[in-house]
Amino acid sequence: MGMTGSKQAGGKQAGGSADLRIVLLGKTGAGKSSTANTILGKKLLKYSCRANSVTATCQAATNTVDGRKITVVDTPGYFSTGCTDEKLKPEIAKCIIECSPGPHAFLIVLPVRRNKEEENKAVEEILNMFGEGALKYAVVLFTHGDQLDDDMTIQRFVGDNDHLKRLVQNCGNRLHVIDNKYWNNPTEGPDYERSNAVQIKKLLNTIDQMVTQNRGKHYTSEMLQAVVQATEEEMQVMQVLMQSFFKKTFKA
Repeated sequence: MGMTGSKQAGGKQAGGSADLRIVLLGKTGAGKSSTANTILGKKLLKYSCRANSVTATCQAATNTVDGRKITVVDTPGYFSTGCTDEKLKPEIAKCIIECSPGPHAFLIVLPVRRNKEEENKAVEEILNMFGEGALKYAVVLFTHGDQLDDDMTIQRFVGDNDHLKRLVQNCGNRLHVIDNKYWNNPTEGPDYERSNAVQIKKLLNTIDQMVTQNRGKHYTSEMLQAVVQATEEEMQVMQVLMQSFFKKTFKA
């Protein structure tokens, strides 16, 4: 399902941005920090194989990849044992500042596994934080691709799960898969697609095509502020309704 684009001189894709700013979103343990390092081609961000998240605050790193500057921001994992919801939202909001003037792409990072309730909840939290409009800038990226059966493509894996299928469709059918542990060495033959080098090129092509579709625009802090304001207004309405309910109940 990944989209492709033709290269121009200097490593820039046709219609794409000379520089790219990418924000990684997902639950704890999805492999976001490792994914950031895979995209950058260097181990620039801290990561851990333990269940608890190393990333309690935003991490950002920049590297030149194929002649272009790429900045990747790794956000705190949803449901991290060391990061409460009160700490999580301000930290994730900082990611917009880290990649000022705003990210070209959000990567919704999900592990390859039978989709559990936590993955569903993580996606809901992402949408609550950034709003449905963020999906215009989103690509679904699966990690742990080695867990796919030999005859299973990521497209078929997603097609077998209605929730994932809807998510990918809402993200413009932008979908990719990598494996940060086992796919680091390029291979030839029938398993050539199971190579991070191949998949990262396709991922960057997809992002460039998305930037073109968005007319070069990126997600801005104003968009985030609009979501926050709408949420606050909704909470105020709920409080008024609850107060009215309790007054009527006690009068009765």
